[in-house]
Order: sequence, then structure tokens, then C-alpha cells
Amino acid sequence: MSRSRDSGTTELWIVRHGETEWSRDGRHTSVTDLDLTAAGERVAAALAPRLADTSFDLVLSSPRGRARRTAELAGFPEVVTDEDLAEWAYGDYEGITTSQIRESDPGWTVWDDGCPGGETPAQVGARMDRVVAQVRDHGGRVLVFGHGHSARVLAARWLDLPAREGRHFRLDTATVSALGWEREAPVVMRWNS
Repeated sequence: MSRSRDSGTTELWIVRHGETEWSRDGRHTSVTDLDLTAAGERVAAALAPRLADTSFDLVLSSPRGRARRTAELAGFPEVVTDEDLAEWAYGDYEGITTSQIRESDPGWTVWDDGCPGGETPAQVGARMDRVVAQVRDHGGRVLVFGHGHSARVLAARWLDLPAREGRHFRLDTATVSALGWEREAPVVMRWNS
């Protein structure tokens, strides 16, 4: 993955959307656009003072309502939506849990197998590569509001790791993470905070 001329100063901040009923219950949620729970709204609003003292050169969001609502509650009602920030397309596994999937496919992981009727790790990685390129080309400090699995792939691709290595970046709802640079190397500055 290439880096732009000024990428050594570029930062990518990631906020995962607040809790929904399905995220709370461990159900795979991509295209189903659920509202935040009351708890999800409270925690998303609590992000506002955490982000208020930081200036961002660009704010992007997944087009899904749960990400845009989190952005609004966090103090960013004006965002640029980017379809590439949408959650991993789960296809046939939309709305069901990993335990339910493993009843018929015992060794399944999204990181190795992808989803029938949905996306493979490589396809999600290609989308996240476009996001990384956009952020590095833009420069400065960029904030994105997105989703659990796709944001984990975004972190892996920022670090020049294969998409499947996103498995190592646990990401809870309504958390703040930051990626940047140390000298010539892309780094994790803060994760799942």
C-alpha cells in the first residue's frame, strides 16, 4: 500500500457506532439498519466531550443510520458518507450469531471464510484500501464513524497487514481508536478506548 507525500503526519481516528439491539446480542448486522438502543444513544453522546477538543480535517461516516446517528450524537452532524465504510456484507449470515452459524459450519470464522452471499475478507480489504488511500491523500486528521468488523479490517490495512489480521483488534461499540505514524511506520496510537 502506498503512502502519500505527507502521510507521516496523517492520523486516522475510528469510532464504532453505538450499541444496537443486534450488536448487543452478537447478531451479524450489515445492511439491516437498526436504531441505537437507549444505552447506545447515551454512550454515543458521551463521546462528544471526548472528541470536542480535537480538530478534524475531514469527517467520514458509513451511510448506515447507526453510524450517522453516532456521529450526530458525538457532535458531528455534518459528515461525508462513504459506502466503503459500510459494515462487512454478511449475506446469508445477516441477523444471526456466530454460534448459530457454527451449528452447520463448526469451524467458520468471518476472517477466514467470509460469508456466503456476502463478502470475502479480500473484498472488505479492497474497500478499506480505498478508505486508507483517501485518508492518506487528504492528509491531516481524519475521523471516521463505522462498524466493528470493517473498522478492524481498516486498522489491519492501515498497518499493511492482510484483512484477516483484523481478528486481532477487538472493537467495542462507541469506542475511539486512533492510527497514525511513528517515523516511516504506520502505528496504532490508541485502540478500543
